[in-house]
Amino acid sequence: MNLFIIIIALITGGVVLGYGADLFVNGASKLARRLGISPLVIGLTVVAFGTSAPEMAVNILAAAQGNSAIAMGNVVGSNIFNIMIILGACSFIRPLMVGTQLTKIDIPIMAGTSALCWWFGRDGLLQAWEAAIFFVGIIGYTALQVKLALQERQNQEYQQEFSQSGPAGRNILLLIIGLVLLVVGAKLFVYGAVEIARLFGISESVIALTIVSAGTSLPEVATSVAATMKGEKEIAIGNVVGSNIFNILAVLGISGVISPSPLLVDQFMQNIDLPIMLLVAATMYPLVKWRKSIERPVGAVYLLGYIAYLVNLISR
Repeated sequence: MNLFIIIIALITGGVVLGYGADLFVNGASKLARRLGISPLVIGLTVVAFGTSAPEMAVNILAAAQGNSAIAMGNVVGSNIFNIMIILGACSFIRPLMVGTQLTKIDIPIMAGTSALCWWFGRDGLLQAWEAAIFFVGIIGYTALQVKLALQERQNQEYQQEFSQSGPAGRNILLLIIGLVLLVVGAKLFVYGAVEIARLFGISESVIALTIVSAGTSLPEVATSVAATMKGEKEIAIGNVVGSNIFNILAVLGISGVISPSPLLVDQFMQNIDLPIMLLVAATMYPLVKWRKSIERPVGAVYLLGYIAYLVNLISR
């Protein structure tokens, strides 16, 4: 297959994914705001789940086609990228203050799901029953966020702030168009990534951990950076934490259930990538518990750490 065509498919798929996710998030967040939900809960749910829609679309297609290396590497790579690059960049732009809900509920859940993912992947396979546990987990997490959202509705300030969000019909239309673009973009993106791996003899898991994961994380990058620059720090950090939880529980959960065979976890991912994903997630908890913020020096460490991680990937 012509390399030019493959690259065009990969780039086009990434652009369509990003644009589709943008439409999806705009429509979903505006609908949520009509319900009087706080910025943090919006960031953890609607924005996080919406910006993770590219990962979901890519993984469902990859899993259905039996490309388990793409499916697994996409989630692990995206979660590493989300914390080290997105939170690193955002905290470098402006220190991120972390509230009580994130410290007591969401960051511990993110660390816990990361630990469970590492544990399940230690034998080199993610079985269907293990993926089903993830899927049950996202139902429970969503129910918890709905409960918190209902509590937030008692706050009249939030109700007044979020009530003006445009016609519901227009927002629903944005949701539908966004989802269609996500499906189309995912198909192009997976095709391009797999063909590049085959053409150059590169491991599909490495392609997934780098090109695919970074490409499907672009909506999170744009959303969190824009939110940070606008002073919406709760949305910025909530987007990353919520996306990481969603990636493991929903994206991997559904991928593992629909895959015709267990998802494969190669030796490098078992020994390097999964432990790194767990490490960066787990170290966030003591950081925010003791300092209540993620400041520029920490952001710089995250960014430099990701560069070292890429060097390790290239050396493989």
